[in-house]
Amino acid sequence: MHDDRSLVEARLKRVLDERIRPAVYPESVPLEVAVWHAPGEPVPVAEGLAAEPGPIEVGARWGAPWGTSWFRVTGTVPEAWAGKTVEALLDLGFDENMPGFQCEGLVYRPDGTPVKGLNPRNQWVRIGAPVTGGEQVRLHIEAASNPVILDYHPFLPTRLGDKETAGSEPQYTLTRMDLAVLDEDVWQLVIDLEVLGELMAELPVESARRWDILRAVEKALDAVDLQDVGGTAARARTRLADVLAAPAVPSAHRISAVGHAHIDSAWLWPLRETVRKVARTTSNMTALIEDEPDFVFAMSQAQQWAWLKEHRPEVWARVKKAVADGRFVPAGGMWVESDTNMPGSEAMARQFVHGKRFFLDEFGIENDEAWLPDTFGFAAGLPQIIKAAGSKWLLTQKISWSRTNRFPHHTFQWEGIDGTRIFTHFPPVDTYNCSMKGSEIAHAARNFKDKGAARHSLAPTGWGDGGGGTTREMVAKAARLRSLEGSATVAWETPAEFFAKAEAEYPDPPVWVGELYLELHRATLTSQARTKQGNRRSEHLLREAELWAATAAVRTGFPYPYEELDRIWKTVLLHQFHDILPGSSIAWVHREARATYERLAGELNAIIEAAQRALAGQGETELVFNAAPHTRDGVPAGGARTPVTQGRTALAARQGGGFVLDNGLLRIEIDARGLVVSAYDIDADREAVAPGRVAGLLQLHPDFPNMWDAWDVDEFYRNTVTDLTEADEVTPGDDEGSVRIVRSFGSSRVTQVLSLAPGERRLLLDTEVDWHETEKFLKLAFPLDLHAERYASETQFGHFFRPTHTNTSWEAAKFEACNHRFVHLEEPGWGVAIVNDSTYGHDVTRTVRTDGDRGTTTTVRVSLLRAPRFPDPETDQGVHRFRHALVPGAGIGDAVREGWRINLPERSVSGAREVAPLVTVDREAVVITAVKLADDGSGDVVVRLHEAQGGRVRATLAADFEVADVTATDLLERPLPEAPSCDGARVALRLRPFELVTLRLRRAPVH
Repeated sequence: MHDDRSLVEARLKRVLDERIRPAVYPESVPLEVAVWHAPGEPVPVAEGLAAEPGPIEVGARWGAPWGTSWFRVTGTVPEAWAGKTVEALLDLGFDENMPGFQCEGLVYRPDGTPVKGLNPRNQWVRIGAPVTGGEQVRLHIEAASNPVILDYHPFLPTRLGDKETAGSEPQYTLTRMDLAVLDEDVWQLVIDLEVLGELMAELPVESARRWDILRAVEKALDAVDLQDVGGTAARARTRLADVLAAPAVPSAHRISAVGHAHIDSAWLWPLRETVRKVARTTSNMTALIEDEPDFVFAMSQAQQWAWLKEHRPEVWARVKKAVADGRFVPAGGMWVESDTNMPGSEAMARQFVHGKRFFLDEFGIENDEAWLPDTFGFAAGLPQIIKAAGSKWLLTQKISWSRTNRFPHHTFQWEGIDGTRIFTHFPPVDTYNCSMKGSEIAHAARNFKDKGAARHSLAPTGWGDGGGGTTREMVAKAARLRSLEGSATVAWETPAEFFAKAEAEYPDPPVWVGELYLELHRATLTSQARTKQGNRRSEHLLREAELWAATAAVRTGFPYPYEELDRIWKTVLLHQFHDILPGSSIAWVHREARATYERLAGELNAIIEAAQRALAGQGETELVFNAAPHTRDGVPAGGARTPVTQGRTALAARQGGGFVLDNGLLRIEIDARGLVVSAYDIDADREAVAPGRVAGLLQLHPDFPNMWDAWDVDEFYRNTVTDLTEADEVTPGDDEGSVRIVRSFGSSRVTQVLSLAPGERRLLLDTEVDWHETEKFLKLAFPLDLHAERYASETQFGHFFRPTHTNTSWEAAKFEACNHRFVHLEEPGWGVAIVNDSTYGHDVTRTVRTDGDRGTTTTVRVSLLRAPRFPDPETDQGVHRFRHALVPGAGIGDAVREGWRINLPERSVSGAREVAPLVTVDREAVVITAVKLADDGSGDVVVRLHEAQGGRVRATLAADFEVADVTATDLLERPLPEAPSCDGARVALRLRPFELVTLRLRRAPVH
């Protein structure tokens, strides 16, 4: 049989493009247009509606970058159109790209009622169906002239990413402002032909079904009079009725379509613009829900819901009604769709606490799923956190972006570091912007890796990233795909409905253990160092603020700052969004983030200082407050006492140049170049630095990835390296036991202070970089005399192991990875830790020595700075300060302790009394991550802790106050069935490796 599919496809495309689609709106008349340009930032809706506009014509340029223009369109429906469906067609100057990456608008009625959003795929506003003729039309459009950042050449540097540098040149041309008749028969014919044409293109050449569709399409095209499309559209549709009515086979793959509009809380737009993106999209979705009885829409990120409630109450009211009807679904149970690699333990927990609590408080809805379609990989500690929040499922799509290995499952159990398993689904449609194209539906069915055992998958359906959501065309296509021979079946369902079906049909899915590593976007662990430092320091300041405020509240009646802490936590959580914390947003976002972190630090330090003053009382005695979870220098964890003298560190000249630091525990040799040539553990009689190598070495690489500048670092960056060994100065430092080194390279300058404090087993490296490089990558290297096949990397509530070798492609792909406060390597009985106060990216490699020694060198390199030019052309230019420590002789417990210590320096306060800890635990392996008062204002003390060394442990938690009873809770501080064993103020604990526990201690009434 002759294959004339290509001829039919060519004919179909031309007839659709040139005749049928243009006939959807056969008649139109222009609307009158006027405009008022807001002089600065967006104004309240009432102000925009009340402003007096001036004249503007279609074809005129409008819209400075990041500006807001209020258009008023007026007109009259022609009397001759009585009985017809009429819509306003409002084209602000859209191009053919996706919604959300260019100008956008929100349409209002004169009374301020929102109607719907405008974007390239949604330019219509219904006026009447049918109209009577003569209706007066008056609409207002709040139009945002957001510049196109991600253009056809998406990686070119641009100054458009910040209002301060974007200029004032108009960005857009007003293209169409008309009233038009909608021919619904023609519109339906377009959908019929698109669905069948797209399905036909996916079917095998020999398929009888493909030939049935081809002949039906031919007959339909024959039935269309190209000079009278509207008059013949219904006739053409009858030629397609039979092939559209043929049902899917019983074994067809089943797709749960979930209405979706992934909205990045910031990315190529600032936070303030996301508030408006959410309003536009949700206005569209509530309108679509009213028109389409089967459609269901899900939206994650409680922060975005909170923005609606605060800033757009008129839209919020419509959303609340749709939620009550079960059609608009709160999803995910997190404050934002955060990065999950870098947020610390407590912050990751609070993402769920604040997200789930918002949906419970506002709607009484409990989320069982975590919803993270676009997050750049998933840390191995996450399953336990999801479960501890009361959830049980996870959805993501991003792992399909991996460049080296294809993930072997779409539905599976994901096992975390403590053994917790979470039922997880990766949609095989491989996009979170499904538009119901036949190619997408066919790909989902073909790609699904669990065939034979399962048959359900999920398709997040709607335009996303910049918002937009589901369109009426997508809904119409889904209706035809509900049961269509040759295709997977499609049904609108909520996330919970999908997961319940998927779990029921697949009771014993495969298990994946450990992190879900994304083999892409590895540079997000380093880009925008100031944002990452702001996050890390905010997390630890919040720990201090809660700890000391709770201690002071119990001891002195100090007013616990519930509202302030709640607000600050939500702000920190917002900035953990997966394009803010990873450093992949425009300059405006990161400029604001720096200012926000500085403001929060001021507020948190004020809380900490006030609580410590209340605890210490009035006096002149020096007290040292220790907020870390381990005793140090005689100061108990969570307490304060007078400092203990630790002895001295000797500083001596080194033969051949440089200096030797010796505190009786470690002997550090620094050569004339300011490089560490020896870090000797005196007690163990063991050298940490590999023979012939130097530690504390700064290395500079070129860094120009093939794509996605701020996101990616490609492995070939390692091919070229410059060791920064030349020093301008190597001199004794200002503090005892320290050496100061100054280096210059390129246009930049580094000042390092290497110090060995008395009584400590760590060499502290304080590195200040005045960074003015472009497209470069700066690393800090520690080549270690260790033979280790794996190393430990801290993650949420524990650590997990990665190999140091590259036996397989899976291991080789992890050439840049994430850690929190430490990495740790060891041979049996002796190890080394590298700890940090604000960096995440690192690499670990093994090399065989070539000096006759048959040993291996294991090198840890910390990633300090990058200099990508897109989307922020000035990424990280300026001064940065990093603190790292090399800890020879460290066991895993030492790594945990030193990681906390470098992030929580002691605070000195003058006072009159020492402070006993509010709670203590008698095993170092058990780490208390949070001490706070209960969120409900009851005054109960909440303690969160976990086993931190990877083994089973029995321990006792003791409270230094009268305890009425103790309850084990979930992360939201709700009681769990299991009751802890307690004797008064002492709680007996039995923890499995890395187990997370939250305890609520009810205080006994004071008589």
